[in-house]
Amino acid sequence: MKKLMAVGSVMVLLVCGTAMLANAQGPVGGPHMAWGGHGPGGGMMLRELDLTDAQKAQVKEMMKANHASMKALMTQMAQNRLAMLNATANGAYDAAKIQALANQQAQLQAAMIVNREAVQHQIYTQVLSSTQQAKAEQLRAEEISRINQHLQKIANGTDTPPPPAE
Repeated sequence: MKKLMAVGSVMVLLVCGTAMLANAQGPVGGPHMAWGGHGPGGGMMLRELDLTDAQKAQVKEMMKANHASMKALMTQMAQNRLAMLNATANGAYDAAKIQALANQQAQLQAAMIVNREAVQHQIYTQVLSSTQQAKAEQLRAEEISRINQHLQKIANGTDTPPPPAE
């Protein structure tokens, strides 16, 4: 059980760290800045849409305007994670307390997803040209295809399981 909690903790930290890094880099800061995905390699890449300098500036302003609300959510997520670590220190396990903290974390993650999708909608409708929107939809269709292929592998039992945790 402790090993499972440790693995879960590491996964949460990786997700939060990736989100903070992506937000800190800005919308076109790195080669893997996803738009419509969940991190490196996922979703539509703004870079692939060949934004003009003016469009990049617009996106940067949108991201800057969104930064305060995202920062507040990330702070709340970190505080929630700290509370979870404190609640499970020295092997402690209070199912009700852990469930309450997990529910809070889920609500915060949902708020972050809604926020991210709102910004993506704003970029799509206010920044992208019709040609770029068509390219974005092509990239979205490719992502859907990759996900469906992965789901098919899982259903067939042909997916490669991750190596065992040590």
